[in-house]
Amino acid sequence: MRLLSVIPVLLAVLVVAGCSSAGNQLNAAGQNVRFVDQQPGAECHYIGTASGEQSNWFSGQQIEGGNSLRGAANNLRNRAAEMGGNVIYNASTPGLSLVSSFVPVATKMSGQVYKCP
Repeated sequence: MRLLSVIPVLLAVLVVAGCSSAGNQLNAAGQNVRFVDQQPGAECHYIGTASGEQSNWFSGQQIEGGNSLRGAANNLRNRAAEMGGNVIYNASTPGLSLVSSFVPVATKMSGQVYKCP
């Protein structure tokens, strides 16, 4: 019987914790990374592929005007900077679907990282 009184409290804590998540913040190094639509030229050095993710469980951030996509992009930019890159080409969101518009699943984004002068 005591367990039944604890369950609503646990659910409330989970919901509040999820709603209070600020998402991935762009760090100082990540601010120097930019997305490009055209493949970088020969003067740029290909480093590798990186991915970023924004967890949305209980946060509902995908409903608020693309905040989950922005969080995934920030995470991707931060990771590209950690790799030594400053350009992301061919960024995509492979997990984005109609289902993710209704269900709070994690948003993922990946792209090719380059170091350009």
